[in-house]
Amino acid sequence: MAALLGSTAAAAATAAQGDPLAPTGRWTAYTAGRATTPPMGWSTWNAFATAIDEEKILGSAKIIVDTGLAAKGYRYINIDDGWALKRRMPDGRMIIREDKFPSSRTGGESPSFKPYTDKLHAMGLKAGIYSDLGRNTCSEAYSPTDDDLPKGTVLEREVGLYGRIDQDIALYFKDWGFDFIKVDGCGLRDYAPHMERVTSGKFRALGPFLDSGEIMRTDITAIKGMFGQINTALARENPDGDYLLSLCVWGAADVRSWGKDYGGISRTSDDISPAWGRLLVNYDTTVTRSLYAHPGSWNDPDMLHIGAGDFDADHLIEARSHFALWAMLNAPLLLGTDLRTTPKSLLDIFGNTDIIAIDQDAAGNQATIAHDSSDVQILVKTLANGDKAVAIFNRSSGDYDVDLTAGHLKFADDAPVALTDLWSKKQSSFTKRTKLHVKPRETLIFRAQGKRTLPGGYYLSEQPGSVNPAVDGIKYPTPDPSIFRTGAGWGGTGGPGDRPSYAGWGGARADSAPYGQLLQVAGKRYSAGIGILANSRLEVRNNGAQRFTTMVGVDDSASDKTSDVTFAVYGDGKLLATSKPAKWGMAPQSISVPVAGVKLIELVARSPRGDNQRLPVTWGEAALLDR
Repeated sequence: MAALLGSTAAAAATAAQGDPLAPTGRWTAYTAGRATTPPMGWSTWNAFATAIDEEKILGSAKIIVDTGLAAKGYRYINIDDGWALKRRMPDGRMIIREDKFPSSRTGGESPSFKPYTDKLHAMGLKAGIYSDLGRNTCSEAYSPTDDDLPKGTVLEREVGLYGRIDQDIALYFKDWGFDFIKVDGCGLRDYAPHMERVTSGKFRALGPFLDSGEIMRTDITAIKGMFGQINTALARENPDGDYLLSLCVWGAADVRSWGKDYGGISRTSDDISPAWGRLLVNYDTTVTRSLYAHPGSWNDPDMLHIGAGDFDADHLIEARSHFALWAMLNAPLLLGTDLRTTPKSLLDIFGNTDIIAIDQDAAGNQATIAHDSSDVQILVKTLANGDKAVAIFNRSSGDYDVDLTAGHLKFADDAPVALTDLWSKKQSSFTKRTKLHVKPRETLIFRAQGKRTLPGGYYLSEQPGSVNPAVDGIKYPTPDPSIFRTGAGWGGTGGPGDRPSYAGWGGARADSAPYGQLLQVAGKRYSAGIGILANSRLEVRNNGAQRFTTMVGVDDSASDKTSDVTFAVYGDGKLLATSKPAKWGMAPQSISVPVAGVKLIELVARSPRGDNQRLPVTWGEAALLDR
């Protein structure tokens, strides 16, 4: 057992001023606003792009209420790009396209969205609006026509937040009564001095601060600073805390590691399109990031695209897969179809209360990967009442007979496992193992009950919603060496295609080493645990457990085979235990410490001379026990 320490002085001695590995004794992931569960609702973009108007939006809102979807949790009605006419000069006030939103004609000095948001609130719904971090928006960069775009001079067409954050947030939330804002990033990426839209004189140059294809050409500090200013303004203008911030920089700028600290939802990928290949791209950027999502801050693989293309009423298998997977990922359930023409078969998918409950489960645990292959994956998430949700996802175009085991669920082999199919409601049971047939592109999804492998406690990898990688050890984010790529993506085949992108390579993983290998220390394999890089700090919420246990060491996948790592466990800022220095190839060390009464546990792996990115470490079988 590792040495036990208990003094505040010992902890203070370890924590140098400004040291990111120093224990803070507090949970640092984002909890502001209203995102204790992933937001649900409807957004205009997938159905209408910029061709929006009040009749279309309120018509869809009425259907959400009349069909009972609102009562099932769909409450945010979000305007995407296309609502702004111009920025009035010289005072800079945003002006609405009042021809499209007639209720904004209030007879005052300028049109107001307040009558529109009042209508939504009277229906029991929430209202969302759109802006951009830059001066100009995505549609101004990419729309094939300027029919629905801002009008006027160069300055009047600058409708983004840049330089106007405090002014615009006050208008949108305090004056107009919105509850949700999506903030895009095209204005920081697509208006560089050399671009034709700038050299033509139509737009002013800005940045670029952000490069979607190369993270080293991105000013991450500046982007974080802008979102920080937005958060300050949101808190100031919403003293009741009733707001939600959606970060949309498409997985660029290393947002997958820090978005959890800045917003209620954070996009992990570029825009989705109604194509199976694009679903796989967006899903892949999120599925390995379970430790980066928590109540208050969720991964966002983009809106549901059910109702079009590969997910329309003629492709119900794919549409159900889309919905089930997003629920397992704890993704926002934001519908994007024209609900006025949506058939009942798709409305029934949206209204499946058993699957909605998986997405909205109070524990906030994003599913983790229990089995991984190019064709079939098994996802498992632990629910608040101890049940498990399990999804068997057939990514391929062929049928598969899949073995589901009790071990996948971290259930015991010697007791029955009860399954409830969340599509058919059929009930079944098995002991140790069962075989399930999965059709091409199908996702089977079940609620499961069984006897826990670890009685009287949970592995940390079963409760990623309570584990925050406050420092994950990544110093130089690099593209994943392999990520699913598609020629039928949102951009078609006119450009250079989908190149490898940063989807979390090297970050913290549940039941996996940071680079995807199975957890292993000196030949000892661990089926449960947390893999992370050296020079990292994990925050763990303790919900009444009495003891923390783990086996620690340098993972066998490390290529730095000479540097030492010391593992330390803190409770509410006080040092509880520390390991001896460990190197590659050394046997794992046991740590077991009492944590009764401790609210926050912090796990630090420190290597003063080690190369973080070449030094993965393992918290094997890390668990919180009731005794």
